[in-house]
Amino acid sequence: MSKLDTILAFNQSFVENKQYEQFYVGKFPQKKIVILTCMDTRLTELLHSAMDLRNGDAKIVKNAGAVISHPFGSIMRSILVAIYELGAEEVYVIGHYGCGMTGLSSEGVLQKAKDRGIKMDHIDSLRYAGVDIDTFLTGFEDVTDSVKHSVDLIVNHPLLPKDVSVHGLVISPETGKLDVVQRDLRPN
Repeated sequence: MSKLDTILAFNQSFVENKQYEQFYVGKFPQKKIVILTCMDTRLTELLHSAMDLRNGDAKIVKNAGAVISHPFGSIMRSILVAIYELGAEEVYVIGHYGCGMTGLSSEGVLQKAKDRGIKMDHIDSLRYAGVDIDTFLTGFEDVTDSVKHSVDLIVNHPLLPKDVSVHGLVISPETGKLDVVQRDLRPN
C-alpha cells in the first residue's frame, strides 16, 4: 500500500467517525496574528505550544527557513491577505536554531538533483533563460540575520499598513525557548 493509500484509508475513517468536529474554528485568527515560520517538522506542535496557540488562533505561513525571498512573492501575498482579509494585526517571523537552510549551497542541491536524474541541460537552460538558480537554491549563514532580513522586507513593504506591528524571533527546536531578534517594528 502506498503512503497515499494509507492516508486515504485513514481519512475515510476520520470523516466517517466525525473526528473533524474537534478542530472546527472560524477562518479569522482569534489572536489576530500571522506567523511566518519554517517548515521544519520539529516545529509543527512545538511552536504552537511554546506560544500558547490553539487551533484557529493564528494564520501560519511556512516555507524553508521562514525566508521572504521576494517582496512580491507568495509569502508576502499571504501575509498581506492575512492582514487585509483575515484581520491579522501583528506579524511574527520565527526562524529556528539548527535550520537546514543554514549553510545550504546551490552546488549541493544541484548535485543531488543531478543524482536524482535531472539533466544538466535543464539546469543550463534555466541559467540561459535568466533564472539565478544559484541564489534561488542558496540558504543563509545566520538565522538571526535571515529573520532580520525578512522582517525588514515586511516592515518596508509599500502595502503594509502603519498600524501593524512586525516582530522577529528565533525558537529553539529542542526547548521551545523564543529569543526576540526584533520587537514591535512598524513601517515609517
